[in-house]
Amino acid sequence: MYRMKKFAWACALNLGLLGTAAHAASAPPLSEVKVLKVESPTCGFENIAAGQAQTRCDHSGPNIKVYVLEVGYGRQPHVTLDGFEVDGTRSPVCAFGNGNLNDCSTSTKVVGYLYIFDLKGKQEGTFSFTNVSINAPGNRMATQLYIK
Repeated sequence: MYRMKKFAWACALNLGLLGTAAHAASAPPLSEVKVLKVESPTCGFENIAAGQAQTRCDHSGPNIKVYVLEVGYGRQPHVTLDGFEVDGTRSPVCAFGNGNLNDCSTSTKVVGYLYIFDLKGKQEGTFSFTNVSINAPGNRMATQLYIK
């Protein structure tokens, strides 16, 4: 029996069957969510600073869009404006060697997502984005901004 195991092991080594298993890294947990920008015909793009509680510009009017960055992988975002659900789109964001976040046109390592939410005629209110990591530690992250 020992000889058969030894022979099987030697054959596997010679055929290159050992060490070829694919090892995928686990998805990174959520580490950050933040509103990056608010866009409207009235104000154009307004950059949102860390800790900013409300927009500086009065965006009120139709066609307001909110841009949210999510770093890590979440399960299912919950997004509202004054408690009413908001729909949006998401695009992957990839990291490059210099540490900047960019689109994934030339890179393959997705580190998060950029969401764009269209408020569809809603003109002002408290925008909230919440998500939970898809893996341990299962942390919940949220961001909120009053859009005036």
